[in-house]
Amino acid sequence: MNETKETNAAAQSEYDPNNLLESLIERLNLKNDAALSRALEVAPPLISKIRHRRLPVGASLLIRMHEVSNLSIKDLRELMGDRRNKFRISDKQFKPKAPNGQSSAS
Repeated sequence: MNETKETNAAAQSEYDPNNLLESLIERLNLKNDAALSRALEVAPPLISKIRHRRLPVGASLLIRMHEVSNLSIKDLRELMGDRRNKFRISDKQFKPKAPNGQSSAS
């Protein structure tokens, strides 16, 4: 169990969305985050939240970065330090919502 925690901590220390954002700015010959947000067609606060690690880079944004930069998703993930081989999806994402007033456990 301690090994898992240490592995997760090591992975978190390698995660750096700033490297991804700076690489995109350089590759697209942009001046700043505002120009990057315009190129990606997202609101500027989204870039700020990602840069300050208050929001992770979501799948839809990663796809948009791929479309704009022509970098592969794998390359984009490596730029931000995401080197996971597998992605786990919560089983809750596939359960239908229960009707109002009923518990999903029944």
